[in-house]
Amino acid sequence: MNRPQILPSACAIAIALAFAPTVAHAADKGAEKVERIEVTGSRIKRTDIEGPSPIQSISKDDIANMGFDNLQQLLERMPANGAGAFSTRGNSQDSTANGGASISLRGLGPDATLVLINGRRVAASAFAEGITNSFVDINNIPVSAIERIDILKDGASAIYGSDAIAGVVNIILKKDIEGIEVNLGYGDASGTGYNESTANMVWGMKSDKGSASIILDYFKNDTLAATDLGRFGTADQSPYGGEDSRSSRGFPGYFYVDGVPTVDPACPADRNIDGEVCVFDYGPYNLVVPAAERVGAIGQFEYHFNDDLTAFLELAAQHNTSEAGGAPTPLDEKAGLTVPGSHPNNPWGKDIKIGRFRTVDAGARRWDIESDTLRLVAGLRGVVKDWDWEASMQKGRSESTQTGDRSQGWVRTDYLQREIDAGRYNPFGGTMNSQDVIDDITTSLVRQGLSTMTSYAANISGQAFTLADRDIMMAAGVEYREEAISDEPDEQFQRGLIFGTEAVSAKGDRDQWAAYTEFSIPVTDNFELQLAGRYDHYSDFGSTTNPKVAFQWGITDELTARASWSTGFRAPSLAQIGLGPSEESSFLIDKYRCAADGQGCTLSDETTEFAGNPKLKAEESETWNIGMIWAPSQKFDIGFDIYSITQDNKIDKLLLQDIYDANCNDQNSTVCVRLAPQVGQTFGALDVIRSSFVNLGSQQVQGMDVSTHYGFELDGYGDLKFGLEWSYLHNFEKDDTHQVVDYTGEYKYPKNRWLATTNWTMDNFAANLNLSYIGEFEDFNKTRTIDAQILVDMSGTYRFNEMFKLTLGVNNVFDEEPPFAIGDGDTDLYGYVTSVHNPMGRYIYTKLTMNF
Repeated sequence: MNRPQILPSACAIAIALAFAPTVAHAADKGAEKVERIEVTGSRIKRTDIEGPSPIQSISKDDIANMGFDNLQQLLERMPANGAGAFSTRGNSQDSTANGGASISLRGLGPDATLVLINGRRVAASAFAEGITNSFVDINNIPVSAIERIDILKDGASAIYGSDAIAGVVNIILKKDIEGIEVNLGYGDASGTGYNESTANMVWGMKSDKGSASIILDYFKNDTLAATDLGRFGTADQSPYGGEDSRSSRGFPGYFYVDGVPTVDPACPADRNIDGEVCVFDYGPYNLVVPAAERVGAIGQFEYHFNDDLTAFLELAAQHNTSEAGGAPTPLDEKAGLTVPGSHPNNPWGKDIKIGRFRTVDAGARRWDIESDTLRLVAGLRGVVKDWDWEASMQKGRSESTQTGDRSQGWVRTDYLQREIDAGRYNPFGGTMNSQDVIDDITTSLVRQGLSTMTSYAANISGQAFTLADRDIMMAAGVEYREEAISDEPDEQFQRGLIFGTEAVSAKGDRDQWAAYTEFSIPVTDNFELQLAGRYDHYSDFGSTTNPKVAFQWGITDELTARASWSTGFRAPSLAQIGLGPSEESSFLIDKYRCAADGQGCTLSDETTEFAGNPKLKAEESETWNIGMIWAPSQKFDIGFDIYSITQDNKIDKLLLQDIYDANCNDQNSTVCVRLAPQVGQTFGALDVIRSSFVNLGSQQVQGMDVSTHYGFELDGYGDLKFGLEWSYLHNFEKDDTHQVVDYTGEYKYPKNRWLATTNWTMDNFAANLNLSYIGEFEDFNKTRTIDAQILVDMSGTYRFNEMFKLTLGVNNVFDEEPPFAIGDGDTDLYGYVTSVHNPMGRYIYTKLTMNF
């Protein structure tokens, strides 16, 4: 395939000169001229903020009323956020995106939600999630820097390009700042030892010639460990009606004696399962919320050369540190470890093989993660003959390093074998070996990831022409973008010397260019038609064209209707195309070996190895939305939107159970690779199951959103405001080419989610009451229903004077536990649905704001 041609030199020169954020106010042309702004979901600058697309806007005041200093916690309360979102909660070494967090609109996954900052794309996380899913790490965006968040709940590929299948989250940063504001905060989750500390400073100044603002932000949280959560901290949920998901890699372990699996005689009776394995509870080693520390700085500057020309500069840097971890190293037959008969502690006095064993004496495995994100925006914008124009350049970089040292439980198998052969390491009887021996079997590791993006853009917006005495507004532009990503695991992973941790290897790059145009046509005084189209060309997978048609109809002064139809796409991620040999662990019962040899009959974590697929096609989508808004006054409005999104060519990994069923009944399979069978047996233990990512099938989601606001004055007692955001899931179906599965109301897909807010202000006092609801849904095994949950958050603020303001708040006032759930045998192993419910409990916080 031919690579796209470089942009014409004149355009390239203009683009290289400057960058202007997409969401930006036009220069002040005088009080007599009405200002036009660009709103999320459209490139056309307009005088009103209401357009034909459904947008939920969360202001800085709304954010403050929610009480969260972490964007991940804030967005997971939004009803439009659904299955597929992930966060640092439950983070462990078995996640490939340690330290990161995402949002998943409509439950279609983080790779189907486009995240923008000031209307611009940003570099993806250096570490992909789920091995290959690229995403923007929202942990890199400090809450203190946010002016508002626009959630566009409509397909937007015709406006913004790839990834905007489920919608767009546009984070607009604070800019027009005067003076200094300092915020200090502290919060504590009662009874757990978990706490958060925050500090930030916002400074800004304005003059006739321009403005400048600088935002400094600091955030720190301690660890919320599984041991702090009682019954939610164990992998054995059978006492509570769940599954026993303890690991077959035990301590003590089991061995092959004369080819017969034999459990260590020291295995406690309650952990000896049918004489086959000695199970191990890894749950208490889990970090439910890992410790993290984040330091960031954002500077925004603009200079007005004159009324028609302005220069922009935006600089952002973020440094995050966090940790991830899990239980001590699990070893299995693939490690090939043996114990000589001469070993002083060998109870059988003959050469044996180690089957499954865990080096508990080496300690829990821990990762230290450092992420550095840089973003540079530079540019010009101006006005020529009533046409607004912008030319832009942006460079983004996200770099992550994941390290583990010899004190953090990383056992190297060849070192372990050496010490076993020397008779120094004792693998029998649950022995805790001496520290000097542990030092000789452990190692240091490093994983490095880098994601870079360079982009150029130029666009215009203004009145194209007049038709029938009506002004036809237009926006048009071109974009060029280069992206590259690399994820390099430690070479000890690649040599097969490290066990029990998912390893990812990926490398890829691409360039892409696009051209788009958009028209706003006032067909009548109260009917606006939006037409948009965009052409994208990628150097690796090809080209795509996506249109959008939408309208807004003011039926009366109080009643407005809107509707839209569009197509969209998602380009295969660079990790999906350039994936090297990468591994993950999943739980599986080896039913073929169980039936033939009586082995492998218990649920066990097995290794799947993935490779990239350069033949992947882009995912495609079709979206429509129909809605109405009734606003009889400025104090009351209510609206609804009915939506449908159909996504085809969905990229996903092949279903592990399908691969197993088709290939693992063959000892010589090259897909389901087994170790050599023991004497007299048909099958050897599973070594690795090979898989890949393919355009697997399609998925369709349909539902309805309702939004309403009401405010009124209490005679002599202040003002009271109510708000409600409700999302109803009508249908969520996936077609994986084998069958169509309806997930509506099933595991991780509740039909109802809503957020109700109440705000009361009186003089210098303000109080907030927020109710967050997640509806019931079926358990994983479809034998019971997981209860609905409602969380109550409260806060109060008092302003002492112009300088000081104090806030006290409580999230999860009634200390609600997550509803019990039978896990999926993969990520949900602790009695609740990790991605849906938060186990933290009551959280009490205070904040002090000082203005100078």
